[in-house]
Amino acid sequence: MDSERMYHLALNAEMIEGARYAFLPGAPERVPVIAKRFDPGAKELASRREFRTWLGEMEGERVLVTSTGIGGPSASIAVEELAKLGVRTFIRIGTSGAIRPGIRTGDVVITTGALRLDGTSDHYAPPEYPAVAHFSVLKALVEGARKASEKGGFSFHVGITATLASFYAGQERHDSYGGYVIRRFRGAVEEWKRLNVLNCEMEAATLLTICSALGLRGGCVTVVLVEREKGERIDEGEVRRVEINAIDAGIEGMRSLIREDKASGTLP
Repeated sequence: MDSERMYHLALNAEMIEGARYAFLPGAPERVPVIAKRFDPGAKELASRREFRTWLGEMEGERVLVTSTGIGGPSASIAVEELAKLGVRTFIRIGTSGAIRPGIRTGDVVITTGALRLDGTSDHYAPPEYPAVAHFSVLKALVEGARKASEKGGFSFHVGITATLASFYAGQERHDSYGGYVIRRFRGAVEEWKRLNVLNCEMEAATLLTICSALGLRGGCVTVVLVEREKGERIDEGEVRRVEINAIDAGIEGMRSLIREDKASGTLP
């Protein structure tokens, strides 16, 4: 069984060396940035389609970094295949757009739960089933963000995220090719704001629903690149600089989680 490679990730159990923890960025180019940030000796294992994987070590544990691409379908593939190989804890590190006033570009958002507008999670659980972060992961991410923010000088927020199945229409963006938003999503951003939704992105609900439904642990931390209310966005040249805010929060969170797991004797 160890020699069987996963169809999409091109990984097998021998390659991941018993890793039980994984970071899930969306962008393949962010994978080595994250991996080398916590382990300068990290190595690349595989790269196929949108899925790129590196392996490093943290607190004596093997930790994977696997990109998922954009959206729920590919994120579900990554979680499924990594879980089949023995990974039990997943932290998404990504980017998002701020909805609630007062959240600025460069700020970090930790997701407690997500609006399931992703589409993919419907294939795993009925609509009444909540997309919520695992408590241990959430607690560790808050602790990690607090520590990272003291060093990095950024602000962080904790709350609800809206996960959408599309970037343009589903997020009520009128700068699409057609410039048209169907009736269902007209006024959506204002409604989410009134419901105290902090931000929007495209993967959190998928990850959190799958993890809860399958008995895995999941959490999500993102950096804000766009303020929807003001129309402000990070310049392309500044993206890499502010991405480090979410990366450091995620790494410190994972470090805290591994330490807690070892202290309690409950390694996943």
